[in-house]
Amino acid sequence: MKLIKMGLGLALVLAFSAAAAEKPAARKAATRAAPPGPKPTQANVAYGPHPKQVLDFWQAKSDQPAPLVFFIHGGGWQGGSKGRVDGVQDYLDAGISVVSVEYRFIAEATADKVVPPVKGPLHDAARALQFVRSKAAEWHLDKARIGASGGSAGACSSLWLAFHPDQADPQSSDPVARESTRLWCAAVLVAQTTLDPQQMKEWTPNSNYGGHAFGFTGDPQKHLSQFGEFLAGREKILPWIAEYSPYALVTADDPPVYLQYHAPPALGKEQKDPTHTANFGVKLQEKCRSVGVACELVYPGAPDVKHKTVQAYLIERLKAPVTP
Repeated sequence: MKLIKMGLGLALVLAFSAAAAEKPAARKAATRAAPPGPKPTQANVAYGPHPKQVLDFWQAKSDQPAPLVFFIHGGGWQGGSKGRVDGVQDYLDAGISVVSVEYRFIAEATADKVVPPVKGPLHDAARALQFVRSKAAEWHLDKARIGASGGSAGACSSLWLAFHPDQADPQSSDPVARESTRLWCAAVLVAQTTLDPQQMKEWTPNSNYGGHAFGFTGDPQKHLSQFGEFLAGREKILPWIAEYSPYALVTADDPPVYLQYHAPPALGKEQKDPTHTANFGVKLQEKCRSVGVACELVYPGAPDVKHKTVQAYLIERLKAPVTP
């Protein structure tokens, strides 16, 4: 089990700022509204004091405490909604409960003076996960079998939870803060796996995502775009990159993960959608394999595909029998 890093406080797949990264079509695809599904068992349950710190809960029928899909919506940490979650009925039919989390966006975290801004949505997700664990007895949940999922920024958040050291504070007077933030697994769609602009440029030369997460907005006087300012300022924020970039956090004791992308990778080449390229997945899979963490990577034409969808992976993983 990982150790708690540097006394982290808990306050933690896309829309971006006007000049930012993704094309409207990609944003629409990543944050499209899900078809009508079952109504939540409980809606807008508060896990913190901010109006955005709420979640929806769907309870599966189960004789035993049920596994849980912990869903974090996409939207570049600047848009989207917890109502945009796919597959709820599939999970319920499999005896798996579901939570979908709302959280503070970059602008709201900035208004709350959270530094860097990405700490807001990420720590909100972590707090929501702890809150859900604190409700395990009441909601008939298996505390251990929780799998995170989401698309794009929600995928990045899910992977951050999967790889981050446990943020539980056993000495806290707050019973929620004493709960673990570790996961059984994570299965995500079109994830950004690094928030390091140098890595992004090396993997995909036309990368232009992520500066907003650290407060970069561009510098017209220096003729720098948001990403240009981000890249130029990289050295000053290396500790933030190390703390909030999933790739940087991978260690041998991490849970298995599943990554799905809509187009095949082409490392070192410009991509039609650099914000959601499978290049992110290839490099994370390499890192995971180097330390023995299971990582299934799926894209059109990918080898060794065992699960065609995020839902199939989560259902199998969360319902798998415990081996002696």
